[in-house]
Amino acid sequence: MNKLETAEQLEKALSENPVCILFKHSLTCPISQGAFQEFQAYMAEQKEVPAFYLYVQDARPLSNEIAERFGIRHESPQVLYVKNGSVIWNESHWNITQKSLQEHINS
Repeated sequence: MNKLETAEQLEKALSENPVCILFKHSLTCPISQGAFQEFQAYMAEQKEVPAFYLYVQDARPLSNEIAERFGIRHESPQVLYVKNGSVIWNESHWNITQKSLQEHINS
């Protein structure tokens, strides 16, 4: 997993990885902490799809850029599965689990 902080880093990540996972994490939200742990557990087992994360408090402009770019309302925590420039699946809050990630990304 690689941390994103700028729109330029996002551009590079998306251009180099036509398929990837983006995770928006809030450092102050207990729900987000639980979702991030589920995401990390999933990523520990899954090595095929590159993943990127950002801390919304540290990268608010980037978080807004992601929402605008993909036309998906900002949430945190939020996971977005991107394929060829489009989000093909996204989820937020309690629905981000290791199982939901496996079902939607590995299928």
